[in-house]
Amino acid sequence: MKIGITCYPTYGGSGIVATELGLELADRGHEIHFITYANPIRLQDRPDITYHEVEVSNYPLFQYPPYCLALASRMAEVAAEQQLDILHVHYAIPHSVSAMLARGIMGGKLPFVTTLHGTDVTLVGLDRSYFGITKYSIEESDAVTSISNNLKQQTVDMFGVTKPIEVIHNFVNLKHYCPSQQCRTTRKQRLIHLSNFRPVKRVLDCIRILAEVRQHVDADLWMIGDGPDRGAAEHLAHDLNVFPHVRFWGKRNDVPALLREADILLMPSEMESFGLAALEGMASGVVPIGTQVGGVPELIDDGETGFLSNVGDIHGMAQKAVELLTDEPLLDRMRNAARKAAEDRFSSDSIIPQYEALYRSVLNRVS
Repeated sequence: MKIGITCYPTYGGSGIVATELGLELADRGHEIHFITYANPIRLQDRPDITYHEVEVSNYPLFQYPPYCLALASRMAEVAAEQQLDILHVHYAIPHSVSAMLARGIMGGKLPFVTTLHGTDVTLVGLDRSYFGITKYSIEESDAVTSISNNLKQQTVDMFGVTKPIEVIHNFVNLKHYCPSQQCRTTRKQRLIHLSNFRPVKRVLDCIRILAEVRQHVDADLWMIGDGPDRGAAEHLAHDLNVFPHVRFWGKRNDVPALLREADILLMPSEMESFGLAALEGMASGVVPIGTQVGGVPELIDDGETGFLSNVGDIHGMAQKAVELLTDEPLLDRMRNAARKAAEDRFSSDSIIPQYEALYRSVLNRVS
């Protein structure tokens, strides 16, 4: 199949999932075309994947550049030139709206799939300015997927959509994300956090957890990513006298290698529709400590493959981290259980065929 993919090409989960999906589909022989305003952060240079940039004109008449319209026009242009079979857009606003317009430009001969990732429904979509168009674009999609059962239910409850929503969980490539073969005793005990450092990720909680953990264990913390709360996290690390034990790596493309150097992944978010970072950690043999929110319980089995706490429970999460770092048999048992869960339930080999089957179903239905 010739598949067009549109996503936000940033460090957020939806863009990463979309990019990894394109890479996996290309590995399976499909021709992939990314259509967006910048090269996706994890996209590799390869002949079976093409990037098409969306350019937005900045006319003085426009107070706000009309990206949605430029994207729709570019989608239709690429679809015609490359004879695309289907579009797959990630994040409802504005991508599903643009795909809907592109389908109209193409005379209804360009079906599209919309994947809901979380804040496009729970935050942006609920804004009065976007509620109606979000609901309409979901209903008009040729197929809709959600990354968790929790997000599917929220979408139905909030928007009252009647369009069937298929749950296809996020996935991980087990060859890229795998446990380290080196002995852990050759390095310090380590916590790790991976996110876009937005307030919803509660990165300051990670610093506070480290401060409590260090009262019992000589551990350090690696912070992977960047965003609006990085500065506040650095200041808090100084205030709590743990800055020498925190390394802020910024945005990285070698995430699998960095994860292999950690023992515990901290995900203290106040909302996660799935928790991709935790899954990548689990596949790498890193035990996640997350919060009991959104779709996270669909990923982490509390006490088996990781631990779940209430949002803001710094002391409880720190206690679980100390328990793991001071009980090597427990840490090893949960490491192995986390890896096995990734293998059994969330591997790309089992998830990607679900998308392929969905594409074929849509194409058969609209042909």
